[in-house]
Amino acid sequence: MPSAAGRAPRARARDAKPPRVGILALQGDVVLHERALAACGATSVRVTLPEHLTGLDALVLPGGESTTMLRLLDSSGLRAPLERALRTLPVLGTCAGLILLARQADALPRPPLGVLDIDARRNGYGRQVHSFTDDVQLTVSGESVEGVFIRAPRITRRGRGVQVIATHEGEVVGVRQGRAVAIAFHPELTADTRTHAWFLRDVAGCLS
Repeated sequence: MPSAAGRAPRARARDAKPPRVGILALQGDVVLHERALAACGATSVRVTLPEHLTGLDALVLPGGESTTMLRLLDSSGLRAPLERALRTLPVLGTCAGLILLARQADALPRPPLGVLDIDARRNGYGRQVHSFTDDVQLTVSGESVEGVFIRAPRITRRGRGVQVIATHEGEVVGVRQGRAVAIAFHPELTADTRTHAWFLRDVAGCLS
């Protein structure tokens, strides 16, 4: 499937309604993303059926179990509508969401969605016991944020059109291609909403 197009952010009128952001809610970390988006002034929509994709300004693919998510996308009939939506909607994928957006990833029951020209290795930082929290450098702003890594994937290849947006100790942990963003860590597990706000403002163009 083609990558999300790199269109310029849309301007929003001052009296515009809050942006509607869909969160893939078949499995995984949904509630904390809802809280982070609400803190940024956005309204969340839990996406479990194709009709939930209508009228959205952006999408979030949360952390969770990537194999389970892919199986549920097939069994629910949501995969094809989601692929169509991702041709035009800005998307943020975190942890397992990064795997879903990748072109290739290891040991999956079905191919990922292929929105980003990257390859990923599941559990690239180790198992649950190897989870950790550390500073992540955001190259797009020059700021440092707290990154929570839980069975996090590693980016093993990225195409020429893929921009690095975040690093940890020199390793790439966040990328952007057009209006598709994927990060290996969990920003929603902290009180810091800068990553969500940056995505909504600078990538999706739905916050002033």
